[in-house]
Amino acid sequence: MLLSLSWLREFTPYEGTAEALGDRLTMLGLELEDIVRPFDAIADIRVGHVVECVPHPDSDHLHCCKVDAGQGELLDIVCGAPNVAAGQKVPVALVGTRLPDGMSIKKAKLRGQPSMGMICSERELGLSDAHDGILVLPEDLLPGARLVDALQLDREVLDISITPNRADCLSVLGLARETAMAFHLPFSVPELPLVLDAAAPACEVPVDIADPELCWLYAGRVISGVRVAPSPLRLRYRLHAVGVRAISNIVDVTNYILFECGQPLHSFDLDKLRGGRIVVRTAGEGEHFVTLDGKERVLTSRDLCICDAERPVGLAGVMGGRNTEVTPESRNIFLESAVFRPQSVRVTSRRLGLTSEASYRFERGVDQRRTLWALDRACALMVSLGGGLVRKGLSLAEPRPFIPCRIPFRPSRADALLGVTVDREFSARALEGVGCAVERDAPDAWTAIQPSWRPDLTREADLVEEVGRVYGLDAIEPVLPPLRRRLDTAGAPESRFAFWGRIRQWGAGLGLNEAVNYSFVGHEDLDFLRLGREGRISIMNPLSADQDVLRTALAPGLLRDLRNNLAQGVQGLRLFELANVFESDAASETTARETGMLGILLYGRRHESGWPHAEADMDYADIKGIVGHLLAFLHLPEPECRPAREHAFLLPAVDVLVNGERVGSMGRVQPAMAGEFHARKAVWLAELDLEILRRLHDAVTVAFRPLPVYPPVRRDITVIANAGLTVGEVLSQVRGLGLPLLEDVALVDCFEPEADKAAGERHLTFRLTFRHADRTLNDAEVDKVREKVAESLKQRLGVRI
Repeated sequence: MLLSLSWLREFTPYEGTAEALGDRLTMLGLELEDIVRPFDAIADIRVGHVVECVPHPDSDHLHCCKVDAGQGELLDIVCGAPNVAAGQKVPVALVGTRLPDGMSIKKAKLRGQPSMGMICSERELGLSDAHDGILVLPEDLLPGARLVDALQLDREVLDISITPNRADCLSVLGLARETAMAFHLPFSVPELPLVLDAAAPACEVPVDIADPELCWLYAGRVISGVRVAPSPLRLRYRLHAVGVRAISNIVDVTNYILFECGQPLHSFDLDKLRGGRIVVRTAGEGEHFVTLDGKERVLTSRDLCICDAERPVGLAGVMGGRNTEVTPESRNIFLESAVFRPQSVRVTSRRLGLTSEASYRFERGVDQRRTLWALDRACALMVSLGGGLVRKGLSLAEPRPFIPCRIPFRPSRADALLGVTVDREFSARALEGVGCAVERDAPDAWTAIQPSWRPDLTREADLVEEVGRVYGLDAIEPVLPPLRRRLDTAGAPESRFAFWGRIRQWGAGLGLNEAVNYSFVGHEDLDFLRLGREGRISIMNPLSADQDVLRTALAPGLLRDLRNNLAQGVQGLRLFELANVFESDAASETTARETGMLGILLYGRRHESGWPHAEADMDYADIKGIVGHLLAFLHLPEPECRPAREHAFLLPAVDVLVNGERVGSMGRVQPAMAGEFHARKAVWLAELDLEILRRLHDAVTVAFRPLPVYPPVRRDITVIANAGLTVGEVLSQVRGLGLPLLEDVALVDCFEPEADKAAGERHLTFRLTFRHADRTLNDAEVDKVREKVAESLKQRLGVRI
């Protein structure tokens, strides 16, 4: 939002600097981006009076002028503009002046005649594209005065970033209200009284609103006998200062009121409205419409249109139509002021890629109680600039009147949320300062009535934020709040947030890097990974074509992270992500089911350079080890891994089961798919269901036992087995013996000698750990138990030792 400092002072008597105002507004949540001085490039231009103007003796289009520019003597200036004449007040660039386009004015002779300056056009001054003649100034200006001072141009303009919830600050009126509150200044709005034509009969245009949920208010007035012409210089250049191109007095007034009051308006040529009526309805599917920019738009049934009796004449809240455009020949105007449902305007604007100053404000909400006031203000200004008369009669339909929210407010709750004790009188003044009417029903139970220009104030938390904003969030000491835990909740299952927090700590502690990705992916991403289309939730208003659906898996985002890291030269990557995946569910309140998932991606080198065997790459053992480590961290048993019958993008793929329940899958991303993400090595990926893991974790009863006192004894045993025998079968057999001295068994090596490959055999080495709780074991009894294990394996599994 561009805010002219001189325009602001018409509403509140702020006398400070632009920098001080920007700093204070920034602390109120309205961040100052820049201070623009739009007319500094013409600061040296002077007002001149053309005393004499005669034809050039050696040219048929040049004129020799004598100009009073306040220098004490008349200046000889040669001018080629066709409209220059004696008696005019004009802008003059003196010798040594540099124009906005970089040209420097020097003494010159044009066809033998001296020229000591330049009489400028608007284009040469950078004020517009007009260059068909010089700029003729008002007659009451004094020669020699600086042009920017004589025309009272807006010298300082603040570029303020407005957050989406503060639609009230998208106007000079709203920012003046904030300024008055911040600096304890009076606030007033200069009135423009509306005078109606008492002699002419009333003229009302009937208004029909087909869907009251899409148009809450529609009003209009008729102005007859107008003259469409350029606006006065001051109004044109004020619009120029805030980045708006002046068009004509009628159109310029609608833009002026939009920036001043925040209410978008639109003017129709009344004589072009067929049937003499306004109908607010949705468009027909595939209906065509040409907007003011000359482009033909194909509409859908979700687009709200302003129509006459036969056809659309405007896209509600976005842009008017070429078929009812105000032209220099227009004499009768129908001026519209309305309130549309913000979501409807946003859908149409985004779908068509058509954003305007009007749509920007309608999407965020306008002040419904100021709608008629802004209409009357614009009518009065139009009549003062373009002549004509405002006819009696108001076209009005308001199917959904504004009803302010009554919001409970507890000062003690505000203190608790802000972390500081705020004086009760200060809280009341702060709420009243932002426009709320405060009813003190009880010492700690107030009621605040929402002002019409603050649609964002609907909850107690919103009011607390306003009190904190006025108090100054920078004035609140940064003190950590005390953490209190009640004994009666000890041992209760932890919250989802706390559970996810512990998983994050586990991942970081294990050396994994956390990835945070958008919940939006593209249908093409899911199709590429062969993920089913059933259950997908498409985005009706996607930010881009590659973010048009909610993710159903974490893999697309993690694989994109892989590609981005590889592009930066990363050799090894260990990522984890905790996030929700989404699936349509008609039984859900939101029609979407959210499931928390943990994704883990491994790629490239196992160790950093400098470590032993740094060239070795990660493999299945790494991804399985990380999954097993997580389950141990959650006090769950070792996972049971079964080959998956089929998987969309993993090959080989393994289902991970805990207590017989599937909790996720892991495996290698298919090489052809991984190659599309620039991977040249194996990509290992796991996705685990955090909802199931949390439920299993909550059901675990943690038991404590004394730490072992006596040392363990370890023995290795190598099993020569057929390739079809799984490690899990061996482990199950050993553990099933129930030997009291055998504490643990684990696979430590897998070797396939060249001589045994033809026979399809491999060597599996297991480490047996023995321990006695009350004494140190000797070799004889350890070897005896080891022999029992070996004999059992040979007899039951048919292996060789």
